[in-house]
Amino acid sequence: MRDWLKDLPADERRTIGEDIKTVQYRWPLGMPLVKSLGDGLWEIRSTLPTRIARTLFIVHQGEIILLHGFIKKTQRTPSEDRALALKRKDAYIKNSKG
Repeated sequence: MRDWLKDLPADERRTIGEDIKTVQYRWPLGMPLVKSLGDGLWEIRSTLPTRIARTLFIVHQGEIILLHGFIKKTQRTPSEDRALALKRKDAYIKNSKG
């Protein structure tokens, strides 16, 4: 997640960061900024100047855990991006129990 953000232009990082901060301090939120993807997975919908970014996250024990970010190229969230986020969710929850 961090590497993905670092690779984006500064203005896009700033927009995504502001959206993440909004979710962090105003949770729970809904559309148009946040959408449920089911299975406890949520997406932050960031509108950038020339494209759209998505940041997938969960809320675990009152904390927002960022799992995956990508630039959206289609209407639907790609199944491989959702699957990766769910895999990271499962790994995070498994590791947080110890």
